[in-house]
Amino acid sequence: MDLDLATATAGELCQALRDRVISSRELLDQLLARSERLNPGLNAIVAWDTDRARTAAAAADDATVHGEQAGPLHGLPMTVKDVFETQGLVTTSGAPELAEYVPQQDATAVARLRDAGAIIMGKSNTPMYAGDLQTYNDVYGRTSNPWDITRVAGGSSGGAAAAVAAGLTPLELGSDIGGSIRNPSHYNGVYGLKPSWGLVPVRGHIPGPPGSLVQVDVGVAGPIARSVADLRTALQILAGPLPEDAAGWRLELDGGAPIGGVSELRVATVFGEGADVVPIAADVRASLNGFAERIAAAGARVETARLPVPLAEGFRTWVDVTLPIMGTGLPDAEFAELAQLENVPGDDLALAAGRALTSRYRSWIGAVDRRQRQRFAWARFFESYDVVLAPVMPTAAFPHDIDRPLGERLLDIDGVAVPHLVLTAWCGAIGAMLLPSVVLPTGLNQAGLPVGVQIIGPFLGDLRLLRIAEILDAAAGPGFVAPPLG
Repeated sequence: MDLDLATATAGELCQALRDRVISSRELLDQLLARSERLNPGLNAIVAWDTDRARTAAAAADDATVHGEQAGPLHGLPMTVKDVFETQGLVTTSGAPELAEYVPQQDATAVARLRDAGAIIMGKSNTPMYAGDLQTYNDVYGRTSNPWDITRVAGGSSGGAAAAVAAGLTPLELGSDIGGSIRNPSHYNGVYGLKPSWGLVPVRGHIPGPPGSLVQVDVGVAGPIARSVADLRTALQILAGPLPEDAAGWRLELDGGAPIGGVSELRVATVFGEGADVVPIAADVRASLNGFAERIAAAGARVETARLPVPLAEGFRTWVDVTLPIMGTGLPDAEFAELAQLENVPGDDLALAAGRALTSRYRSWIGAVDRRQRQRFAWARFFESYDVVLAPVMPTAAFPHDIDRPLGERLLDIDGVAVPHLVLTAWCGAIGAMLLPSVVLPTGLNQAGLPVGVQIIGPFLGDLRLLRIAEILDAAAGPGFVAPPLG
């Protein structure tokens, strides 16, 4: 069995632990040694829980000797994004005011990972309050992409994806309200799952405020890994009702009808859509087209299709539904200033976004009603197709740009200057529809940087989507490729 930490999947490592090819203590020590060598140049993992991890690893090894297994992740060391509360381990969400915050209990998702046998050895970096496309904050600094340290790792699960890509951790827990699992997976060449909204509780996620019990709209928690199989294992651990709801309902994830192979799949591609919102760089488009051609050559029925909801409309819904949620965390003075935009004439995206941050409930519920009509259109679309292939981001990882406020940043896309907010159009428009999405690596661009594709499925069809993603990944490749870190 190949136990190269640069490439081994969580599933392979768990099998090695069960077979006693390696002990949990040995695996933890190897991961810590690799991190000691590589993490200083990446700054992907920013808070460590080494002593408690070693104690937990010793306990896991003792249980293994006695034929006991806590769950499918028994003895597996891993990290989680520093937005999830971790009992006894600092949780900052990248915010200076939380630099010393040590929760008294785990976030629900973290607790489920521990119950499944995982050993949380540390926390991965995130932008302040998970609010950026690149990972930088005043508590821990900047995270770099392991493929090119002059470039971003993405955000807001940038540290998570960089750590998985670099072989510092075999599995990560990220979160996504506007692409925060998907864009880092794309930028770093790893696998990410944004589950259907509501499948995985986000209680214990910051933002909202520490200790909040509210389940926000659109936002989800989900895994980042080096294989689709690991995404499936993690989802089956994480999914399920909150404790106070468990008496009234149960979640039974169903993979749907069996799929015999790639030739049975009906796949829509929408790569040509949305140019009126954001252009797709030629090298990214070429990588996406190449992936579609490979699965077609393998036997899938691949058709170019029109989005059931135009990208501009779906993205505007994301702005109107999601930004009011983000606006609840603004300081009072900033909130009051933005509220004045309600009386400013115009309807460009910047104004719309500013207004949405302080939206009244009347406006928000109108956007939710519009979103529901759009969701019906997507449901009808999936009567004709099993999955949809879409871009994740319009470019591969771009150079660090932390010297300007987010609202002033522009990215050149083949000669077109695009505001950073607009770069999230594809992730936002899909996320607002609450749909599940798997990001697969499609290969490297001409600059040697990873490109990923979103594979989108019907609401609550997450297990079937993962099975299809696994089939397409096997048919088209390249699978996970480790960055050249030495």
